Parts: sequence; structure tokens; C-alpha cells
Amino acid sequence: MIRKTVWAGPRNFYPDNPEFLKKTIQELIDPNQKKEDCLAVLMPHAGYIYSGNVAGKTISAVNIPDTIIVLAPNHTGLGLPYSLLSKGSWQTPFGDLSIQEELAGLILENSAYFRYEKAPHIKEHAIEVEIPFLQFFNKNISIVPIIISDFILSNYKKAGQEIANAIKKFGKPVLIVISSDLTHYETQENAKEKDAQVIEAIKELDEDKLYKRVNANNISMCGCAPACVGIYAAKKLGATQADLIDYKTSGDVTGDFSSVVGYAGLIIKQ
Repeated sequence: MIRKTVWAGPRNFYPDNPEFLKKTIQELIDPNQKKEDCLAVLMPHAGYIYSGNVAGKTISAVNIPDTIIVLAPNHTGLGLPYSLLSKGSWQTPFGDLSIQEELAGLILENSAYFRYEKAPHIKEHAIEVEIPFLQFFNKNISIVPIIISDFILSNYKKAGQEIANAIKKFGKPVLIVISSDLTHYETQENAKEKDAQVIEAIKELDEDKLYKRVNANNISMCGCAPACVGIYAAKKLGATQADLIDYKTSGDVTGDFSSVVGYAGLIIKQ
């Protein structure tokens, strides 16, 4: 399968012209940001005009290895709860990259959750918009794209354990990219209050607290499931710390604070 570019273009999430895309990302990253080896990173996935500064500053803080697992929510409603692409390539304006077949195979091996499935990936934006940032820093990356639409916390932990087991068996550096925006379409005041609760739970590496707060407070964080899976996997790989790199809302860009979307960038490390 060749997963074709869907969301690039002048009126879309990010530029489709390679030179303009490169220039755009150069303006969004922080060249002076200290880079660290990380186990996971949480990045927003809105249009670059809205969340690109947060995504760029966050990924600037990470050493990008050759192998990436991207965990994303399901915005299309298609497919199984844990959908994975295990073969083929992924088209981007910077050039096609490979699906990491060995690591994908290790995840699928004896998994109770992950299944190979194309349909949810064809038009999902939450993975696509992250990849150019990764390619900008490392043109040699290969990826394992995963879309999660489950709602059961105990399953998140088991799926996270399966990812951690596969990474250990793979035996090479792997970065887990968690793709998520935070509160959607509330006032700036409400969004910042709710998002602070989410950020605190992630900084504590507490997927239980994150899940409970999102549900109890009706927080419209689209990537709660990927975040819980990613946090649990990272802890099983030795994570002990999560740091907030940046937080903004769409209102900080547009000046309209009546209905905003929250964007956070965090790194998870040993």
C-alpha cells in the first residue's frame, strides 16, 4: 500500500510544495532548543498556522531516531479499535518513506489488539501532519502508523505493554509520537483550565488520572487514547519524567478567544 498525501495544499493543513514546506517548518522550529533522547513526545496535529509553533518547538527538543511509532486518534470513525499499517510506504511532499515492517510485525505478533487495516489511515490527518516535522530533522525515518479508537483504559495499558514488548524485541532506538490536540471549541479561559489538568496528568505520567479527568470533566482531548497507550508504553520502557515544552491555543494566533482549541507539546524521557 502507498498511503497518499491527503491534507497538504494551499487551503489545507500544511504546504504541498517541498521548498515552501521546508521554509514553513524552518520558521516554526527552535534551532536553539536543546535536544534530548526521548522515549515519547506529544504533539498537536492542527493546521500549521494554528498549532505549528507548538509542534515545531516541541520536536526541536527531541533527537529523532530512524524508527518512529505514531499513535493517533480516529477522526474518520472507520475501522477497528487498533488499526496499524505494517507494509508499504507513506507519501509526503518531502518524499516517500517506508513503513517499518519489522517493528510493525513484532507489534502484530501475538497481539490481542493491533490489526493490519488500511481504511482508517487513508484520510486521517492526525498522523500525516506530524510526519514532515520528523522528516525535516531526519530524512531516513521509517514509521509504524497506528490509529486508536478504543475507550477502555485497561485495554490501553495492555496495548501499551504490547508496544513496549515489541520495541524491546526490536532492539533499536524508537520514538513514540503521540498525536493529539487538547480542548476543542471552548473559551480561552475554560480551555486553559481544562488543559492544565491534562498537562499535569501527563507530566505525572499517570494515564489513569488522564483518563479519569478527561471523562469526568468532559475534556474534548481527541488523543486521550493514544496518550494513555503511549504513556504506559513509555513507562514500561523506563520513562520517569515528562516535561512541558510549550502550550498555546488557536486564540493566541487568531485573537478570537471565544472558541479555541488547545495545543500542548510534551517530551517523555528516562
